[in-house]
Amino acid sequence: MGGLFGRAALRGLRCGLHAPGPGLLARTCSGGPSWTRERTLVAVKPDGVQRRLVGDVIQRFERRGFKLVGMKMLQVWEGYNVVRASRAMIGHTDSAEAAPGTIRGDFSIHISRNIIHASDSIEGAQREIQLWFQSSELVNWADGGHPSSVYPA
Repeated sequence: MGGLFGRAALRGLRCGLHAPGPGLLARTCSGGPSWTRERTLVAVKPDGVQRRLVGDVIQRFERRGFKLVGMKMLQVWEGYNVVRASRAMIGHTDSAEAAPGTIRGDFSIHISRNIIHASDSIEGAQREIQLWFQSSELVNWADGGHPSSVYPA
């Protein structure tokens, strides 16, 4: 598996690396609800890029109200319960088991070509985000009353 990802980096996505430093995963909302915002790493795999599905994947996350806070052909999405919600949006790993309406249910053609990776836990997201992004490469959003956001400014 070459191309967009090196073997060592993909092994790190599957097996995990070192614990991340503070500030890479989440921060609490100031002046809003007392929940903690989560971040998750999403990667459109080479077969999804080849089939030109990157925009469709991004659009689904934007429609759910998540904020794109980092991107390098990998995306870091932030929002309340984003890890669990993104796994539900993506669907089962095996395309034959993925429900219609999920990203894999709509676009995947085989378990080995299931077009997308997403963190499977908050801890996994921390490891994966640290692998690909420095904290200075992630955006801290201030919505300023943007009507499509589900988050307070």
